[in-house]
Amino acid sequence: MIRELSALIARNRAGSCEVVPSVCSTQTDVLIASLLLARERQALILVEATSNQVNQFGGYTGMTPGDFASRLVALAQRLSVDTTQVVLGGDHLGPQVWRHESAAVAMRAAREMVRAYVRAGFRKIHLDCSEACADDPRPLPPALSAERAAQLAAECEAALPDPQGLAYVIGTEVPRPGGALGDESVLRPTRPQDALEVIELHREAFGRFAPAAWARVVALVVQPGVEFSPQHVVHYDPTAVGPLEDALGGQPQMCFEAHSTDYQRPGALAAIAAKHFAILKVGPGLTDAYRSALYRLDGLPSGAFGQTFGGELAQTLEQLMLSDDRHWREHYRGSDLERARLRHFSYADRIRYYWPQPAAEQAVAALYARSNAANWPPYVLRDLFAPSVLERADGLGAVAGAGRPQALVLAAIQEALLPYFRTHCA
Repeated sequence: MIRELSALIARNRAGSCEVVPSVCSTQTDVLIASLLLARERQALILVEATSNQVNQFGGYTGMTPGDFASRLVALAQRLSVDTTQVVLGGDHLGPQVWRHESAAVAMRAAREMVRAYVRAGFRKIHLDCSEACADDPRPLPPALSAERAAQLAAECEAALPDPQGLAYVIGTEVPRPGGALGDESVLRPTRPQDALEVIELHREAFGRFAPAAWARVVALVVQPGVEFSPQHVVHYDPTAVGPLEDALGGQPQMCFEAHSTDYQRPGALAAIAAKHFAILKVGPGLTDAYRSALYRLDGLPSGAFGQTFGGELAQTLEQLMLSDDRHWREHYRGSDLERARLRHFSYADRIRYYWPQPAAEQAVAALYARSNAANWPPYVLRDLFAPSVLERADGLGAVAGAGRPQALVLAAIQEALLPYFRTHCA
């Protein structure tokens, strides 16, 4: 699997503009849709979990790395997806989950976490030690960040009898996971000299702590000038990006990795790929497509016209978010009305934290049951879904073992992900 990833990166470096989509989500329908699209396209796909989603203590999903890996393999097998097409990745692996502790405590937990990831079958490891711990200087010196990343690489190497199948991604948290740009912020793409400095600091640190691993560092996370905030998307501007590719001149095995490419225009993805971004990450944009499709079904009449079920799913999610506001209260500002809108429709998609809750899962199942019973004909559904989604859903039901409503939701997710499989140079 890593061999195929390295080959794709080499082709991108040679000018093919190929990319591998990196799906960062634990939501079941998003994973099903992504795996099936990879099967359809006969293409490689990365499926990644972040350190706050999945860790040795369960993360906010309640899953350990072993739990997530087993679940994904079981899904792939059920869907007849060739598991050699799927690379498991760990994203933002470092001490940040425990950054409110001392560096010694946080790094001890991070070491345990990366060992758990690689032993569970995760093979593409993004090492991110960019955030300061409780007793660290602020801002954290880049050399110290690189040193900690190299120390974690050494832990990964020691965790397997043969670590040759591991691939590493380095680079600071630019941008922060999940979208963190404030509406007033000015986004500056990474300068080539800054990217080169990060590479050199990590090369030196790896030489001290994990020398054999340096040849398997396949990507550097840099900022191409894309981001999203709760209310805005910063779209890619090729004129604002310098000759970033110059920083990779001495590292033929490496590409760039772009985070927060959610909601970018399809044409922008190919332009980003041309700058040797061979790994494009997407997550909230897919769970937002999931929510949007569910909400469209949620607004349909349940029987005769005039008798509606009035958005029962949305009401359930609203109650969940109001009863436990920890996942959104620091992210959304404004009037009560504005925050209500953001809770459901924000680009930041903080609602994704609530889908795994039993009440939300039950509400989705009930929506599917109501929609199945209503048996809406195509001439009604065409007002809700694009023709391409309706056509795609026709073939998904049998493949996914899903009823028509779930097939529509899966098709909507795939439509959001499909541009990541279509990048090519002009």
